[in-house]
Amino acid sequence: MKIFAETFSKMSDLQKRIMFTLVALIIYRVGSFIPLPGVNASAVVHLFEGNAGMLGMFDAFSGGSLSRMSVLALNIFPYISASIVIQLLTATSKSLSELRKEGESGRIKINQYTRYLAVALCVVQGYAVAKGLSAMPPVAGQLAVVNPGIWFDISTVVALVGGTTFVMWLAEQITARGVGQGASLLIMAGIIAEVPAGIARVFSLGAVGQISPAMIALIVVFVVGIVALIAFMEQAQRRIQIMYPRQAMAGGAPNVNSSYLPLKINISGVMGPVFASAIMMLPAFLLRFLPTDALWAQRVQALFTYGTISYMLMFTFLIAFFAFFQTAVVFNSEDTSNNLKNAGGYIPGVRPGEQTMKFLDDIVSRTTAIGVIYLIVVCVFPILLNTHFGVPIVVGGTAVLIVAGVTMDTANQIQSYLVAKQYASVIKKANKKSRFRV
Repeated sequence: MKIFAETFSKMSDLQKRIMFTLVALIIYRVGSFIPLPGVNASAVVHLFEGNAGMLGMFDAFSGGSLSRMSVLALNIFPYISASIVIQLLTATSKSLSELRKEGESGRIKINQYTRYLAVALCVVQGYAVAKGLSAMPPVAGQLAVVNPGIWFDISTVVALVGGTTFVMWLAEQITARGVGQGASLLIMAGIIAEVPAGIARVFSLGAVGQISPAMIALIVVFVVGIVALIAFMEQAQRRIQIMYPRQAMAGGAPNVNSSYLPLKINISGVMGPVFASAIMMLPAFLLRFLPTDALWAQRVQALFTYGTISYMLMFTFLIAFFAFFQTAVVFNSEDTSNNLKNAGGYIPGVRPGEQTMKFLDDIVSRTTAIGVIYLIVVCVFPILLNTHFGVPIVVGGTAVLIVAGVTMDTANQIQSYLVAKQYASVIKKANKKSRFRV
């Protein structure tokens, strides 16, 4: 331990951040194997065998924690669901909107509210899991719960709430002290952990003749094509020329400095599909673990059945909604217009102020519409191929989008950090030289 501490202290700041992130991800993966007390995991795992529906997707996003019924079974998703609710309330509530405008102090309070709501959602989901496990029929003569009852329900809720709280804390620590966005990295780690099993499953089906070699080659080409599309679209930008007037030259000729305002085609990033998936998973998850024969529950479950037309239509609508909503949260055309005006910049052919704001709104709306089409192709089209054409895709389009998007975002953060450090060292050397000359 002492040797590790000495080695860690000798690392650069970036190396420390990368090392911290890796250690945090390893701890997260170890925690996903800690079982819930009183649960017979071998009886529960039969529930997930061959399950490619919403339950299987939830399990894939959690890195297999749900199928193993670990203390991290609910993962980060209660926090994501709470974030969706708080963001929607912030857009509609005057008090929360004003709180967000207070800067860092307001952001801390909103994050605190999000945590409280996440814990409340976790209690509801934990109770649903406890009741669902207790009501499961025996599998091969084995019950899922050793001693069902009120104490099992309480211990399960406490364990799941503790696990989710730990994951939330770990995600925040990665964001603050590591590299990348903590919650996204944890989801990505869970997805990557399940990919080898999916690949092995496809090749095992090919070995017994259930999948032809041509189909396996088609799957590989399709996945590579999706990754290439994601890499292109996530880097695609709409550049808007910005002019900054400078001191007039001799003879009265204007002297201007030109720059660009880069607007990503998909400003919302992976958060639109992540939010949409979280919303689609929640009712299917609760209805699967809360046994009920009510007619309304059957209708809701049919509505959220993976691969149905209703499911794909709702998923498409939610992707589009959250893409536009997240874009509105991330990009504020009024603030951008005011900043340009205060800096003396303007868009050629567009008046500063309100016209600039409307111009930016139109540009962002069109680029976001293109981004929505791209997200629908990546996230919904593979579901259609899997459920209606029988193509055994190893990982869903949403999972590929999350992995590729988070990887590129983390790489960009590391690159930005290196550039900032390089500039800082150059400025430091310049200051030393200026002091020496004085």
